Amino acid sequence: MPLTRSEIREMLLARGTEQEEIFARARQAREECFGSTVVLRGVVEVTNVCRVNCDYCPMRRDNTRGNDRYFMSAEEIVSRATRIKDAGIDVILLQGGETPRELSAVEEAIPRIRELFDDRVEILLNLGNMRKAQYARLRETGATSYILKHETSDPALHRKLRHESLEERLRCMRDLLDLGYKVGTGLISDLPGQSLESVVDDIELAGEIGVHMCSVSPFVPAPDTPLQLGAPGSVDLALNVLACLRISYPGLLIPSVSALEKTSAGGQSRGLAAGANVMTVNFTGDSDRHRYLIYGKDRFVVKMRHVEELVRAADLRVRGSVFLDEEAPVVSR
Repeated sequence: MPLTRSEIREMLLARGTEQEEIFARARQAREECFGSTVVLRGVVEVTNVCRVNCDYCPMRRDNTRGNDRYFMSAEEIVSRATRIKDAGIDVILLQGGETPRELSAVEEAIPRIRELFDDRVEILLNLGNMRKAQYARLRETGATSYILKHETSDPALHRKLRHESLEERLRCMRDLLDLGYKVGTGLISDLPGQSLESVVDDIELAGEIGVHMCSVSPFVPAPDTPLQLGAPGSVDLALNVLACLRISYPGLLIPSVSALEKTSAGGQSRGLAAGANVMTVNFTGDSDRHRYLIYGKDRFVVKMRHVEELVRAADLRVRGSVFLDEEAPVVSR
C-alpha cells in the first residue's frame, strides 16, 4: 500500500538510524519485486539544443547561441548503439534537448537499432514534449518507452522555472500511456521555492499518473543559469524521496542518477542502498559528451567500470530490460 502523506512527510525528514531503517525497508521492497538486480541502460545524448528555457539548465534556449551546438546523425546514433550492444546492454536511451530538428535522425536510427539487436531491445526516449501524433510516429518506428520528467508538481513553481505549464507536461504523459509506451517521470528535490508538501505531491503524482519509472535528482546549481547561485540540493532528501517511492510503489524502475554523485561522492552507491534498481552508463562520444551541459562542463559522467563496481559492492547483479519478456508492473492510478 502507498504511504500516507503524514508517513511520507516524516520519512522525508529522517536522518541517521531512522533513515537507515527506511532504506532497509526500501531494499526489501526492491528485493521482493525485482530480486537482487539492477537494470542497466546505455544512454546516447543526441543533441544539446533545446527550445525550452528552464531556469536550472545550461542548455536552456537563451544559452543556445553561446553553446557549442551539435546534432547527431542517424549513422552516429547507430554507431553508439552498437557500442552499447557490445557492452551487453539491451536498453538504449536516446536523450536530448527538445528540438524538432533531431527527430528525423532519431526516427531513422530506431529501426536500424532494432535490426542490430534482432528486435530484442528496449528503445527508451527522453526528448521532451511533443504532439500525440509525433509520439505515435516514434512508437510505430519501434520506440517502446519514454521518459518525461515532471520536475515539480507545483503548477506555479513549474511555470516559474520551466516557463511552460505543468498541465501540458501531464497531457504528454497521458498521451504516451494511451499509445502503449512504458512511461517514466521524475522530479528535482530542493528546487528553489519548493516546499516539503510539494515534494509529497511529487511522490503521490507517480502513483496517480500510473507510470512505470520515476527518478529523483537533487537540485544542482549550474553555471550560466538564473539559478547558478542557489544552494545545492540535499542528497539526504533526494535519497529519502527515492526510498518513499520504492516503498509506496515497489514495481517502479527507479534509477540512481548521476546528479547524486555530482552532488556528493558516493551518492550513487547510497542511491542503490535506498532502493534504486537502475543505472545508466554514458555512451555519448567524447567530443559530444563535453558539450552536453546538463549540469555544466564538469558534470559526473557514468562509465561502465563505475557501475560494475557499485553494483558489486551493493551485492547486486546486473540484468537487462524488464519490459522485453513481461508486462511492466504499473502502480495504482
